[in-house]
Amino acid sequence: MVKDVKKLLEKTHECFPKSFVNKSNELIFEPESMLYFRLDGVKTAIDFRCKVLAWLSRPISKELSKQKSREVLLRVNRLLGAKFTQEDMEKIYMYLGNDVNRSLCVTFIESNYDMTMLGNVS
Repeated sequence: MVKDVKKLLEKTHECFPKSFVNKSNELIFEPESMLYFRLDGVKTAIDFRCKVLAWLSRPISKELSKQKSREVLLRVNRLLGAKFTQEDMEKIYMYLGNDVNRSLCVTFIESNYDMTMLGNVS
C-alpha cells in the first residue's frame, strides 16, 4: 500500500474514530451503520477516494436516518476535503454509486469535485 493510501487510512480514523480494517481487508467506517468497503484493489489515493464515493454515497443519500446521514456526510467531507451537500451525494450516487463509472469518478476527483461534470438531476 502506498504512502498516500496509508495517510488516507490514518485520516479515516481521525474522521471516523471507530473505523478499522478487519481480517477480510474491509475498511469499516462505522460498525453500527455497516459502512464499509473492501480495500482490495486500492493502490492509490484516487482508488481510495473512488471507493469512498462509490460505496458511501448510497447510505448517505438513501439508507441512513437524516441525522446519521448528516453526521456521516460531514465526516466524508472532512476525509475528502470536500463540501458536498445531501443533494450532491444523491447526484454522486446516481452517477458514481456502486462504482458504475470508474473513469468518470477519477475525472470527477481530479477536477476537485466539480459537480457540473455529473449532469443534471431532474
